[in-house]
Amino acid sequence: MAKVRVHNISLSLDGYAAGPDQDLEHPLGVGGERLHEWVFATDFGRAMIGQPTGDDPGPALDNELLGTADDGVGATIMGRNMFGPVRGEWPDESWTGWWGEEPPYHHPVFVLTHHARPSLEMAGGTTFHFVTDGFESALRQALAAADGLDVRIGGGPSTIQQYVRAGLVDEMTVAIVPVLLGAGERLFDGVGTDALTAVSLQASPAVVHVRLARPAGA
Repeated sequence: MAKVRVHNISLSLDGYAAGPDQDLEHPLGVGGERLHEWVFATDFGRAMIGQPTGDDPGPALDNELLGTADDGVGATIMGRNMFGPVRGEWPDESWTGWWGEEPPYHHPVFVLTHHARPSLEMAGGTTFHFVTDGFESALRQALAAADGLDVRIGGGPSTIQQYVRAGLVDEMTVAIVPVLLGAGERLFDGVGTDALTAVSLQASPAVVHVRLARPAGA
């Protein structure tokens, strides 16, 4: 049976998954890029942004978990903030995401928004669909598009929270990063204590990876 998964979400010691004041200059919020330095210290992360690999592959555990996060995933859901910094009505259709002409997804991506926009087909098999009728509709569409494979909730924090609060996330992995942000978007605000249960913990030299799952029978 297809699962709904969240993978490798970076979380500061004080609970933030993004810094404050997200904009074009600071897409992860002010200071938020510190949450993801561990990713780009690995061969997987460097390859993702077209940088050379091989000299220092980074911690083996980090490389492994990053490299397998998309295994079995047939569609992704993300919030509008993750797609881009534009707010309100789309001023035009020139913004096509942070990723250039070939995004790293290679499957259908459903973007939660209040403002309609035609689907956007990109190189490499990624097509962005803009969903205006809510997160549950996005999940139905994503499950249909995934055709039996899993659906990944890509972020940002508020989008993940919607699905966790609704009891729709089967599995989540969080990378706890040893930094303090002091402000921003918290990942687990308002989620409750029984939505997910920690089932494993692994530490690399850079971060601690925690895997959570929906409790049996929930």
